[in-house]
Order: sequence, then structure tokens, then C-alpha cells
Amino acid sequence: MDRLWAPWRVNYLKSKKPKGCVFCNALKGKSDYIFLKTRHAFGILNIYPYNNGHVMVSPLRHIADISLLKDAELLGLFRTVEKVKKMLDKALRPEGYNIGINTSKSAGAGEAGHLHIHIVPRWRGDANFITTVFDTKVIGQSLDHLYKELKKHA
Repeated sequence: MDRLWAPWRVNYLKSKKPKGCVFCNALKGKSDYIFLKTRHAFGILNIYPYNNGHVMVSPLRHIADISLLKDAELLGLFRTVEKVKKMLDKALRPEGYNIGINTSKSAGAGEAGHLHIHIVPRWRGDANFITTVFDTKVIGQSLDHLYKELKKHA
């Protein structure tokens, strides 16, 4: 049996799971990880990152589909994606990005009711032997440290 020591997960496992939308709850002050807020959107750390620096950008309005956004919201959302990418460029200097939207549960959205765009910084070799041989991902930076780095570039 493979084991990965992750004692910080006990807080999540023992915590009472919040009801409602993760993104709306965060906007109501129930998250310490919103690092940028604009007129139409906000950037928030992904607390279950695929890679170091994995963040999400979401519209302020609770809306499930990109086609339902008003023109100003759509432009504001993508301008916020652009700003967050520039912040990540300065804070982490990645070699590339995966940027994408999962539009339903079947497409992989953990929160299908509130549109969000994933921004995942990438580096050559970030999928190393431990990822390929042991099916385990190592994230080398705490969320708190990443949050502080991004806030410096807001």
C-alpha cells in the first residue's frame, strides 16, 4: 500500500463541510484565499491543487455557463484571467500554463453551478518520477506562502 504523509488534511477530514456554493461562500468571507477581486470576477487559490500555483478565476455572479454571462462580465472575467496569469508570471515564473473550464460534473467540475476557470502553472519536468511511477503529486509550496506571493503582485 502506498502512503503519502499529509497531516494537514486532518483539519479538512474533521471539518464540517459547508453547504452551498464554494465560490459564493468564499465571496461571503468564508475563505482566506481570495487574492484578487475585480469588478466582475475574482481569483482564488485552489485548495486541492494539481500543481504548484493552481488557482481559479470565477465571475462574482453565481452562474453556471459561460454563454449566460453579459458582455461586460465576459470581458471582465477574461481580463481577470489575464491579470492573474501576469501575477503568477511574476510570483512563480512558470514555463507555461494549462488554462481551462470544466462546464459540468461529467466534464470534471467540482462545483458545476458556479463557472470557474482553472489556471495551472507548468514547468518542464513537473511530472517527475514520483508522479509517473507512484501516481503521487508533490506540491512544493504551501497555500499560505503562495497567497502572500500573489498579493505582492496584485
